[in-house]
Amino acid sequence: MNFFIHAIGFMKKNQPEEILVRDYLSKIKGRAEIREYEERKNLPIPLLKKNEATLLLKDLPEKVFVVALDEHGKQMDSVEFADLVQKVQNMGISKMAFLIGGAFGHGEEVKKRADILLSLGKMTLPHFLARAVLSEQLYRAQTILDGHPYHKE
Repeated sequence: MNFFIHAIGFMKKNQPEEILVRDYLSKIKGRAEIREYEERKNLPIPLLKKNEATLLLKDLPEKVFVVALDEHGKQMDSVEFADLVQKVQNMGISKMAFLIGGAFGHGEEVKKRADILLSLGKMTLPHFLARAVLSEQLYRAQTILDGHPYHKE
C-alpha cells in the first residue's frame, strides 16, 4: 500500500515531531510521503477553506482512496484502522491519501471527495501532532496486517 499525507501548514525541519513523522514513514513498506501546503491566513474563513481544499486535492494520485481527517469523522481503534487499510487493498486500490486541513477544518470540496471522514479522537490536536499520530497508526496498521508483534493486544 502506498500512503500520501497532504497537510496544510509546514512542520519545522529537524524538530522532534518532524523527525518522528519521518521515522514512522520510513518504516512503512511501499511508498509513504507527506506533502505540505500553505495558504495566506488573512483571507475570510470560507475562502481560506476553499483555497486550502484546492491545495489538498490538486496533487492526489489517480485511483486513490481518500481519507479526510475531521473532528466529526468516524473514530476507530488501531485494529479497525488496519481493517480499513485491508478493505481498501481488497478493493484493488493500492493508494490511500490522508488529508489534514487547516485550523478551521476542511472545505466542502474535501468532504465531498473523501471516501471516509476519520477522527483521531475527541481531543483537539495541533496539526503537527496529528501528522505524528497518523504516521504511527499507518505503521501500526501495516504491522497488524503483517502479523508483526509491534501491536500488542
